[in-house]
Amino acid sequence: MPPKAAVVAGAAGALVLVLLLLVIVRLPWAGDLGMHAATVERLRHSLADPGNPLVDADTPSPYYSPWMLVLGCVARVTGLSVFVVLRIGALAGLALLVTGVWRYVRTLTADRAAPALALLCLVFLWGTSLFAWSGFLGLNSLALTVSYPSVFALGLAFHLWAWLSGAVRARAGWGVWLGLGVLWAVILLCHQFSGVVASLGALATVAAGRPGRAPAARLAGAVAVGAVVLWAWPYYDFFALFGAGADLESVHRGLYRDLFGRYWLVLLGVAALVPRWRRDRRDPLVLFFALGLLVVAAGWLSGHYSWGRALPAVVIPAQLAAALAVAGARPGRRRTAWAAALTAALLAGAWTQAGTVGYVVPRTALPGAVADKYREPWTGYHWLTPWVRYGDVVMARTLPARQIPAYGPYTVAPGYPDFFLPDEDRRAAAVRTYFAPGTSREARRAIVREYGVRWVVDRGSTAGAGLRRVAAGPDGQVLYEVLPPPAP
Repeated sequence: MPPKAAVVAGAAGALVLVLLLLVIVRLPWAGDLGMHAATVERLRHSLADPGNPLVDADTPSPYYSPWMLVLGCVARVTGLSVFVVLRIGALAGLALLVTGVWRYVRTLTADRAAPALALLCLVFLWGTSLFAWSGFLGLNSLALTVSYPSVFALGLAFHLWAWLSGAVRARAGWGVWLGLGVLWAVILLCHQFSGVVASLGALATVAAGRPGRAPAARLAGAVAVGAVVLWAWPYYDFFALFGAGADLESVHRGLYRDLFGRYWLVLLGVAALVPRWRRDRRDPLVLFFALGLLVVAAGWLSGHYSWGRALPAVVIPAQLAAALAVAGARPGRRRTAWAAALTAALLAGAWTQAGTVGYVVPRTALPGAVADKYREPWTGYHWLTPWVRYGDVVMARTLPARQIPAYGPYTVAPGYPDFFLPDEDRRAAAVRTYFAPGTSREARRAIVREYGVRWVVDRGSTAGAGLRRVAAGPDGQVLYEVLPPPAP
């Protein structure tokens, strides 16, 4: 890659990292942030038996991962708030991701500019329809999920692929392979969907390395050790997740919508995979892409829409191939054409995600065209904390229920599907009944007694139903205290 182009790629990559660091300082709230904050909060109070992170029930949870356990210990030892701890976790996850990308790309090419260009492709080479989801590395998505376990897990995945590539080539010993097995299990425990992506990339790496009999035996040992770690993890039954029901599929159906709008810029990377396949039928990026495409297509055809979470296994190898097509090409018209096409695609992707700047700059300071792309994050429920204490139960609808547990309280029904909560449907029905306009005061009091409700958050529609108005919050929301029933 020409020196000037390499400098430009490095400077652009540095700007992206600076932006993400500023985002971490702000920590915009959207999506699952409340779930992860609640998980850290429960572990702060009890490492051995944290219970359900969202509702007052003693159930396991797949959110109690090794990484969340580490952050829970940090919160417990330091006394820092969960949001400060999540910022620390975001810094660690981002560092792990950047160093992992650098190490893995270095196994594919010796070009010094390739890692920076690969990072730019990972965050900008998507589509022109804005899209954010945990485990997807577009800039806007990464800004909203940088403190999530998915970023930490994907960072580990890149390191896993780099270490695995070296182990296959160098015919590493048993110790290295068993360590890789443990790392693979940790990734799966930290974020199951990113663990699937990591597994597909690992399989492609091994297949591309053409291991002989000895490495194959050590690989089997690594898988066996990883399976033991998964089985022995005390906070939840990993293998029970294979029985997750229809709720999981309905949540992920949206992953298959607007595929062209969300990913059409990745087609440049798909084109870059073709000459790699012609040169080597077992190229690791080609195999990785093919495995990911197979899983995603099978999910669409079978109605297992949660398999769409393997889409990063399709996108990542194509993005890396696009970067390598420019960084590793010989000087000439071919490289010039690739560089021009990739530059145009990256600029289009960057413009699509330009609203991300709004997470670190006031919206009023943004140019109008950029401000139109900015999506306002959630405001949170910190305004409840002067009255609502840790462990109190709050009656709230779904959206508030996704945020309130972050501050220590529980809600009656979880804001997210919970495979391990046996009475999830009953709790959801109780919330619907409580807020239904025609529900009697006696029926509401029965629900309050059953779930130990002390507070209600609503927009005023439940006033007078045995409640006392305590505080007002944003968007017309009101906090009510549940009054004790009158004496007989």
